[in-house]
Amino acid sequence: MSKYEPLWQHISDQTSESLTMTFDDASTILGFEIDHSLLTYKKELVGYGWSVVKISLKSKTIIFNRS
Repeated sequence: MSKYEPLWQHISDQTSESLTMTFDDASTILGFEIDHSLLTYKKELVGYGWSVVKISLKSKTIIFNRS
């Protein structure tokens, strides 16, 4: 199981077509601070029917879209 599995599960439970999440929100769901490994693990999200569209370091947000 991936360390990002709780986040992917949370996202897959959403009913919207798009989701914007702050780094803090993601960290709360995961129980740890997100780090650069998100760039490697984000490809797992495709298996849940979602994808990472944008990671903004400036605004500390992540935008997800349903595939």
